[in-house]
Amino acid sequence: MSPSDHAATSGRRRIAVVGLGSIGGVIAGSLDAAGRHDVTACLRRGIDRLIVERPDRTIEARPRVLTDPSQAAIHDWVLLCTKAQDTASSAPWLQRLCGPSTRVAVLQNGIGHAERLAPFVGPATVVPTIVYYNGERLAPDRVRYRRASDHDFAVSDDAGGRAFVELLEGTGMPILLSPDFKTIAWRKLLLNAVANPITALTLQRQGVFRREDMGTLVLSALEEAAAVARADGAHIGDDEASRLQAMLLTFPPDAGTSMYFDRLAGRRSEVDALTGAVVAAGERHHIATPLCRMLLTLMRAADSTPIAVKR
Repeated sequence: MSPSDHAATSGRRRIAVVGLGSIGGVIAGSLDAAGRHDVTACLRRGIDRLIVERPDRTIEARPRVLTDPSQAAIHDWVLLCTKAQDTASSAPWLQRLCGPSTRVAVLQNGIGHAERLAPFVGPATVVPTIVYYNGERLAPDRVRYRRASDHDFAVSDDAGGRAFVELLEGTGMPILLSPDFKTIAWRKLLLNAVANPITALTLQRQGVFRREDMGTLVLSALEEAAAVARADGAHIGDDEASRLQAMLLTFPPDAGTSMYFDRLAGRRSEVDALTGAVVAAGERHHIATPLCRMLLTLMRAADSTPIAVKR
């Protein structure tokens, strides 16, 4: 019996996690600790173990580690956990890991997951996901997990989404199956497009949204983005902006955002995949987005002069 035949009959899958940052570290450690599948971490530098700090316990995982794409073989699942702007640089991994029966779950912010991955995964099937948990990379081999919603993921209620739910059984990570993935993807994008650049530009964690003088800016920018989402076909209500603003105030004040952590680390942010996606969609639908465009311009300028990282 071949390895693929064994996987099909036993339910055990070969999973490759590409990118072991805040998001990838949490999911790789959780899957490895569940013990139902064979997990391989694909990253630039090797680690001996992976620690995931959770509120209820600490996981010490030891997934298989690869640092050279030439050593990789076709897997049943690939979980792409890089930032959206690093998708193209992951091509050597994707080309080696993907085959006709591979499913590629995209654990990236933004919209247009399938279109972004299409040039790199060949005949593999792309499974878009929305990630809700808050991850923080504390060291190359240590991440912290915080729950930020009633569910940690959302996926489309189709064959790929249901397969992803089955894959994560035993991890304790709840997943929402939705018949309207476009709407929930846009709803998450609205939050990211506004909250991420504000935390990065102010160099403050999510406690910044508790400032009274921040309310008008946040609400206006969210309303602007919500109008674009509705024009793009998302079922976004008239009160969506105020609801999302209220949601921001429920997040732990010490939780960061991806752009905040990237700026502190001197890395280029994913602003073009988030705020830039709103501005681009606004242009397509002839909707003005002055506040989002301002956040995009300021964040691009910040990216061009990264903070010096102390070694």
